[in-house]
Formats: sequence, C-alpha cells, structure tokens
Amino acid sequence: MDHKLSKDAYGGVAGKDYVPYISTGSKSGGNTVVLIIGIILAVIFAASTAYSGMKSGLTVAAGIPGSIIGSAFIAAFAKQKGILGKNLVQGMASGGESVASGIIFVLPAVLLIGSQISFLEGFLVGVGGVLFGIGIASLVYNYLIVEEHGMLMYPESMAISETLVASEGAGDSMKFMGIGFGIGGAITVVTSSFLNVTNNVISYVNESFYKWRLQLEVNPLLLGIGFIVGLEVALTMFAGSLLSNFGILPLIGYFSELGKEGAVVWNNPDVSINAMGVGDIAGSYVKYIGAGMMLSGGLIGAIKLIPTIISSIKETLNAKTSGNSGSKIGTMILLGGLVVGFLAGFVVSGGNIMMAITASILSLFLSLLFVIVAGRLTGTIGTSNLPVSGMTIASIVLVTLLFVAMGWTNPEHNKALLLFGTFIVTAIAMAGGYSQSQKVTFIVGGDKSEMDKYFAISGIVGVAVVVGTIMLLSSQLAMTGANVPFALPQANLMSTLTAGIMSGELPWVMIIVGSVMGVVLFLLNLPVMTVAIGFYLPIATTSIILVGALVRVFIERTSKSDVEKDTKVSNGISLSSGLVAGGSIIGLIGIILQVAGVIKGAGPSGFAASNGMAFIILAGLIVATIIPIMNSKVKNVQK
Repeated sequence: MDHKLSKDAYGGVAGKDYVPYISTGSKSGGNTVVLIIGIILAVIFAASTAYSGMKSGLTVAAGIPGSIIGSAFIAAFAKQKGILGKNLVQGMASGGESVASGIIFVLPAVLLIGSQISFLEGFLVGVGGVLFGIGIASLVYNYLIVEEHGMLMYPESMAISETLVASEGAGDSMKFMGIGFGIGGAITVVTSSFLNVTNNVISYVNESFYKWRLQLEVNPLLLGIGFIVGLEVALTMFAGSLLSNFGILPLIGYFSELGKEGAVVWNNPDVSINAMGVGDIAGSYVKYIGAGMMLSGGLIGAIKLIPTIISSIKETLNAKTSGNSGSKIGTMILLGGLVVGFLAGFVVSGGNIMMAITASILSLFLSLLFVIVAGRLTGTIGTSNLPVSGMTIASIVLVTLLFVAMGWTNPEHNKALLLFGTFIVTAIAMAGGYSQSQKVTFIVGGDKSEMDKYFAISGIVGVAVVVGTIMLLSSQLAMTGANVPFALPQANLMSTLTAGIMSGELPWVMIIVGSVMGVVLFLLNLPVMTVAIGFYLPIATTSIILVGALVRVFIERTSKSDVEKDTKVSNGISLSSGLVAGGSIIGLIGIILQVAGVIKGAGPSGFAASNGMAFIILAGLIVATIIPIMNSKVKNVQK
C-alpha cells in the first residue's frame, strides 16, 4: 500500500462516494492496549496544556504530536491495530488537550474572585460540557464531515491524516520530540519551577521619570510555543506588550506623579497615586485597559461570527436526513451531557432552583449554538485558530446579564456563574477537537462510533486531570501582583468582567479605553485578540515567545532549499513540542514535590541570582535548540 492519501481525500467526490485509506476489513482499531495508551496520552496532554496554557495564554494543538507519539506506541505494543489504532490514540490525545484548552479559560477565574473550587463542582461541569459538546457535534457529523467533504477542508485533520499514513517519518519526529523534552526538562529542573537554584528571568525596571519594564523569562516551553506559532503571531503579541510597558504604563506614571497628596489607588487605598511604582500601575490600571481590549476583541469576534452562526444553523437544519447523521453512542453521550449538565447546574447553584433551571437552559442553548459553529470553523481554519475566547466572552456576558437581571450578584453567585461558563467553554473546545478527530477517522477509514466512545473517555479523563491540576496550583493561580507565576489572561478577564459587573465596581473608564483601543485595532485590520493578549501578558512571557519565533526564522533563512527548509521546520516543530511537554510536565512535577515538602529550595544567590546567569541559560537554550535542527538530514523525496 502506498504511504499517501488519494487525491479524493481532499475533495472532488461526494462524501458518500469517498473511498477511505483503509477500505476493507475491520473498521475497529481499539482494544485494551490502545485504550491504555490513549488514556496515558490524554493525561499527558491535558496536564501539559493546562500548565502551559495558564502560563502563556496560548495552547498548542495535540493532533500531530499525538499522532507521532501514538504511532510509536502502537508500533511497539499494538502493531496489529495499525493506522486505525494510531487514529484512536491521536484522537484521545486531542481530547485531553481540547478539554484543557477550554477549562483553563474560565475555571481558574473562580480562584481569582477569592472563592474555592471543589473537585466535584469542577468535575461535574467539565464532564457535562465534554459530553454535551461531543453529543451535539456527533448529531451534525453527517453534515459537517460527509456532506461537506471537499468544501470544509479541515486543514489540521488532513495534516494529521498525512502524518498517520506517512509512518516512515515517525522515527525522526519522535527523536526530535525526545531531544526537546530533555532540553525543556533539564532547564526547568534548575530554575524556579523546580529546584530554584538559578535565576531564569532577565529583568530591567525603571521607576524614575519615564517608568518602564523589560523582562524575559528563559522558559523552554514558552520558546517552544514561539517556534510553533511563528513570527507573525509572536511579533503581534510582543507589539501589545511594547504598547503596554513602554507606552501606556509610562504615560499613567507621568500623570500619577502630578497627583496631589491624599489621592490613592482606586483598588488599593494603602498606595497613594503619586507613589505608585511600575507594579502598582500595571496591576491596578494597565491590566484593566488590557481587559477592555480583550473584551472588545472577543465581542468583535463574536459579532463577526453572526453570519457563520446563521449559515451553520440554516445549513444544518436543511442538511439531508438520509444516512446515519449521528450514532447510538453519540445519542447516549448527548443524553449523558444533558443529565450531567442539569445535575451540575443544581450542584453549583447551591439550592437555588430558579438559578439552576434558568442558567442551565441558557448555558445549554449557548453551548448548542457555538458547538455547531465550532465544528464548522474547525473545518475552515482548524482547532489551533478556533476563536474559543470570542465565543466564550459573548456567552459569559449573556449569562452575566441574566444573573444581574435576577438579582444574583453576591460572590457565591459569581462563582456559580463562572462554573456555568466553564460548562460552555468546555463544550465549545471539545466540539472543535471532536470534529477534527472524526474527520481524520473518516479519511483513514475508522469507525465513527468507536471514536465517539474513545474521545468521550479521553475528555472525562482530561477533566479529572485539569481540575486536579488547577486545585494543586490553586495557591499560585490566586496570586496577584506584578510577578505572578501564571498569567491567566483569559481567566483574569472573566473574573474582572463578571465580578465588576455584579458588584458595580468595574473600573469602566479603563475598560472603555481598552475597548476603544480594540476597536481602533479592528478598524486598522489588525488581530485584536492577539494584540490584547500580548498587552495583558507579562512582557517576560511575550519576549521569550518572540525569541522562539526568531529561532524559527533563523532556521528558515539559513536553509538552502525549500525541501531542506520544510524538513528542518518540521523537525523544529517536533522539537518544540518536546520543549513544551518537557517544560510543563517537569514543571508540574516540581510543583507537586514543592507542595509535598520534598523540595525546599532557598532560592538562588550571588551570580546565580543575576541577570548574567539568566543570559547564560538563554544562550544555552537557544544553542541547544538550534544545533539538532540544523543537523537535520534531508531525505530524498520520491516522485
């Protein structure tokens, strides 16, 4: 069999006439070994995505790295299951990553408003969102995957399918992922995420006259993210940080020094206006302008989706009813989502029957709406570019308006609101990952019902892992100030927005200023949300992401041919995926050991605590990343 897809995989024939890669024999790729491998990968990618996403505000799709790692494990332990087993494993990896990409947007906001999360609350709303998202997406499978074959291109699904059939490339990819994991893990062990024996933050802060801040965190997982997302995204985010740290912050600092004695910071009466430092300005003022930018970016994104929402609903309702549009398992999953969703609504509402019923119905309706849109957009732009933030912000605003109208405005009500929001964002994120994985299943010839089952299992496992990770990190996630360990840009926006509207203490001037800046960016045809996240994130984060993107540019510019460039960039992405996995997994292990009292580092001192030491680690990280990629061997391409 040729190790390539037919041209019909990309269109040219009706979906019902497409002959998949595996067209004869059993459609099943699953057994106990495949399930165990899939669960392991779901756990790894859920934990890794939760950690790195809360750190950077960005998440990395798991489909391709999942297919590479899964191919290696299937070849070693379940070879007889072949490409169909590999497909199930990559789907489960995507399921773990998808649930993390959703939950971390909202659930940590509960901690930011000063409340606590019980595992039961987080688990119920997460599982409800997982099952409902999969169930609804399963119902529209026939329309999105079969009838629209060749019209909805599913770019990431096709890349995963090509990766699965080109099994000879898995060895090199695994090697580079292993190298990246080793580099990321080694640097993480010696820095603050683990042993804390050396400084890894280059920091320059000016507190006089023109106040500014320039920092860079030498973090392998952030450098890896920068390499993966590329120069355009990284540079756009860094531009937001430049505006924040060298434009808005100094401007507020200048006017604050003109303030009279007695005027104090609006949310911190212990600090007078004319005595504010860089951290005070950033935390009490610039932060809220950034929140306004993200709010306008999310709402603009949601408004731009209105035509897609209308067309998606209309075309779904008009889709042909012949054939099996869903499956018995898909229907059972949907019913499970409805039951668990309502149960979660009653649990988080604390006995308020009216809240449980009305908020659950509104959450289910909004989830239904945006799940269909997410499935369709995945077919157009892929899961990596899915505008989950915009859809979530629009949903949160509507649910918040319901709560305010009903008079549910105390902190406990705010917690319930955010938990309902967690249900919605989980359903949206899972729908994207599910649609991507089912398209791969359709292309390679797997069984839809089997993927339904395995993907649901990975989602439930992912919920347990992500909620557990958030609870483990709760003390660090709830920290405030200039140098917090986790930036949480989306969760910070959700907490700021809901708490401010409910209490009536939202700093509207700054929110409006940020919103106007977002509108200006939109009118200039600039990516509002990307700039806004860069504006909100610490410049230490966006600067190292930019370094990662520049490493990729260096690799591309020094390649002598397109074939060489493609090979080196592909290996670089594999290595970067390893950096992300190594940095996040080892960092999470370090935090577990710190919480357990096994590690009690006193912190770096002397030269180890200096900027010079951080520069040395940065140079070492860059060199260690570039050398393996530059030494990549370009294989002859068969025509």
